[in-house]
Amino acid sequence: MTLAATTPTPAFRFTGQTASHCCFCSMQCGIELVPDATRSAGMVVKPSQKFPVATGRLCQKGLNVLEHAVHPERILHPARKGGPDDTWQRTSWSEALRDIADSIQSIQNQYGKDAVAVYGGGSLTNEVSYLLGKFARVALGTKYIDYNGRYCMSSAAAASQQAFGLDRGMTMPLSEIPHAKYIILAGTNIAECQPTMVPYILEAKKNGAVVVTIDPRNTMTSKLADIHVRLQPGFDSVFINGLLHVIVTEKLYADQFVRERTVGLEHLEEAVKSFTPARVEELTGVLEAVVRTVARGFARAETGIVLTARGLEQQVNGVENTKNYINLALLTGKIGRRGCGYGAVTGQANGQGGREHGQKADQLPGYRYIENPEDRAHVAGIWGVDPDSLPGKGVSAYEMLMKIDEGDIRAMIVLGSNPLVSSPNSKRVERALKKLELLVVVDMFETETARLGHWLLPGSSFLEGEGTLTNLEGRVFHRAQVMESPGESMPDYRILGELASCLGRGQYFRYGCIEDVFQELAACTSGAKADYSGITYARLQAEQGIYWPCPAPNHPGTPMLFAERFHHPDGKARLFGITPKMPAEPIDADYPCVLTTGRLSNHYLSGAQTRRTEALHKKAPIPVAEIHPWLAGKIGLGTATHVRITSRRSSLVFQVKVTDTIQPRTVFVPFHWGEQLSVNRLTNDALDPTSRMPEFKLCAVKVEPV
Repeated sequence: MTLAATTPTPAFRFTGQTASHCCFCSMQCGIELVPDATRSAGMVVKPSQKFPVATGRLCQKGLNVLEHAVHPERILHPARKGGPDDTWQRTSWSEALRDIADSIQSIQNQYGKDAVAVYGGGSLTNEVSYLLGKFARVALGTKYIDYNGRYCMSSAAAASQQAFGLDRGMTMPLSEIPHAKYIILAGTNIAECQPTMVPYILEAKKNGAVVVTIDPRNTMTSKLADIHVRLQPGFDSVFINGLLHVIVTEKLYADQFVRERTVGLEHLEEAVKSFTPARVEELTGVLEAVVRTVARGFARAETGIVLTARGLEQQVNGVENTKNYINLALLTGKIGRRGCGYGAVTGQANGQGGREHGQKADQLPGYRYIENPEDRAHVAGIWGVDPDSLPGKGVSAYEMLMKIDEGDIRAMIVLGSNPLVSSPNSKRVERALKKLELLVVVDMFETETARLGHWLLPGSSFLEGEGTLTNLEGRVFHRAQVMESPGESMPDYRILGELASCLGRGQYFRYGCIEDVFQELAACTSGAKADYSGITYARLQAEQGIYWPCPAPNHPGTPMLFAERFHHPDGKARLFGITPKMPAEPIDADYPCVLTTGRLSNHYLSGAQTRRTEALHKKAPIPVAEIHPWLAGKIGLGTATHVRITSRRSSLVFQVKVTDTIQPRTVFVPFHWGEQLSVNRLTNDALDPTSRMPEFKLCAVKVEPV
């Protein structure tokens, strides 16, 4: 049978509301749907001139964002595996929800509450993220919930919590970037991943700013730079210690700011003492003169901003790498004032809001902690349950998948994620998922993960899912519903509520509309770090977004964090002395190259949406490995058009591109594909000890011509 609609036009009807937001990156650019009879859906996407974030622009993904939402492969009704061929069989919602609930209860009766897990996503709205956490803890009573944002922002979040006492992706709004005189972009390729942020950088350059990029490749972003540091993966803290050494020894740091607003200078000084620019050059190949130039330039600049991303965070030393870049901002006093700040460039659409409201294993809404008695009592009081009935903290996303492999978890509900493609060492993940007695996937498409499922329920696209999101600045905004739910699909929040009712917990999930969910979420965050209690739908619609924290109805929100104090009890930020450590898997004679992974401008995450968008997919239909001419000569590539890349976990063949824009011993492969094109079959599943972030950005491989 066919799961999807046969043609897009009859199945998709628009509400008449035209304003929405792109569903891809964390910029969350505003879009307008304009009638166009020449398009199959009857609509075309234009950039919004009203939403301030993207300055009236859209990238190629934004301009084509409608296509996947009206794609003929959309899942439009519930289905279960069955029949002699174990294929998808269409079923009703009542049968699906009843049978899923019966299976969950049977498994929990036999193995305990924690035998069922929930796996969420960083592109879900704040409301659905919140409900997913509540559903896991109240309807299922399980401690096992985490989400794919663990693979995205967890290292930056942990570092910010330790340094500032608070995690918000950017400590300042994007509008501060043009006022910065020195900008460091480390491990971030915004020109491809957040293209509509580029105008802010260009405006800063027009105003005289110096831009430094740090990346193992020459990227579209590095073309904007005055200085490009082509750093081999794994050497971030070595390089930053060199910068800090110069700033400390030459007394270039902001003495009064450091004395009055930070603690820990003595630890930092001791840690960087031996990292002279000459030693850094010896270890990294970055010229001593470059180390001194960047250090002096950033320290002496009147204003400056440091932006980091996954390049340095997706490592077993990711938290420490990030804290060292934060050291740079704190030591020079470039935070909490005009044209200054630190920002971790969030990757997913709601990567910020998704991690604030209960999807993480140890957190409750508003950055409350599930093992803090006061936090448990506050949230339980709003939910109407006994605090003692709430489970404790679980484990991270990858560890949760390994709990399946070990037999501790027997059932899993996946909403808005494709962990089979996005997880490291994914052949092991596939083995684990196949062991589940019950795998329920809620998604728009039959993803690689869904193909292993027992149930596939139709999820909402961004056009149907009204709610709020929080972009990379910490700006909370409202996204309206612009398309009716197609086929038999229903909003994600209703699926959770109906399933909770079938589990006998429906009294805790009675909402008249999605706004009711937000009001409950806001109440749960009152007095917490990420306080939304002063935010309402009416305010968001009138004000084009509000920066959290916003603790009262008359509070204007907080665009600039840390203007007067940091969020630690003493009001001071923490400086850290970082001792650089080896990656989990150093290169050796058998595996002499470093594999690193990343995004392409044409695609998003596991590619489930963009591989179904013709205009994007045709520009990058397959992943292509990039290698340096030196490496091509070393392996005898000759006229071969493909290479075999082998790690300690698997071996795959990729089409190859030879380019001098990459480190000689580094190989780059994008991660947007599944099955035999999935580079995550090769990547290392070693985890950062604090954030539990997998080491996606470097593993040892050998490369051979095919």
